Amino acid sequence: MMNKGKIYVVGIGPGNMEDISVRAYNILKNVDIIAGYTTYVDLVRDEFKEKEFYVSGMKKEIDRCEKVLELAKEGKTVALISSGDAGIYGMAGIMIEVAADSGIEVEVIPGITASVAGAALVGAPIMHDQAVISLSDLLTDWDVITKRIDKASEGDFVISLYNPKSNGRTTQIVEAREIMMRHKAPTTPVALLRHVGREDQNYTLTDLEHFLDHEIDMFTVVIIGNSKSYVKDNKMITPRGYKLWSGLLAGQRIQEIS
Repeated sequence: MMNKGKIYVVGIGPGNMEDISVRAYNILKNVDIIAGYTTYVDLVRDEFKEKEFYVSGMKKEIDRCEKVLELAKEGKTVALISSGDAGIYGMAGIMIEVAADSGIEVEVIPGITASVAGAALVGAPIMHDQAVISLSDLLTDWDVITKRIDKASEGDFVISLYNPKSNGRTTQIVEAREIMMRHKAPTTPVALLRHVGREDQNYTLTDLEHFLDHEIDMFTVVIIGNSKSYVKDNKMITPRGYKLWSGLLAGQRIQEIS
């Protein structure tokens, strides 16, 4: 009797082996096949050279999931990988939907997403309530996206923008800024995080009024602070609500306000 296969949907983190979880690493080491988008497979191929890979291109997500399910039905264990966390704009949702009623188990393995890794790079900008919004309108109507930006700005959320700009999408980030300017001060700190987790990672600290003057592309995560966010010593900080008493030693907390 053929062994029953299994599918793991694995978040591999921002793009380097140091930031992948031990759990995710061990799964990739032990599965029969690693599947994923070309760019993401390239991030792990050298580490798992002995593995069989199934690779497909952009906009082939459903086809990729159907192939992974087919391989699992043949008795294979398959890791379908996403950069960052597979449950945040990744492959977890569509894989579970495709595999529904198939009898094949799907297990989701979390990873460090780009906004979290980028936040650590730049300081502590998402210490309070935040909204994560993708500016890609390939799968979501632009009217829905703009409504979410407006409400998150009105509610004084820290906002992390994914997929802010591409060669074919240049106006969305401009309109997003216009919406945020209705509710947020022009001086609100903004962090532009590029190629997070890769060798060429870098960041720029600027503000809401001027951030469009800098390079932004699909490899950029944009973090816009709330009304309490500030920049000090080249770090962006969004206070959680701790009160510091100047009479105490620097950094000593007296109580949390929440």
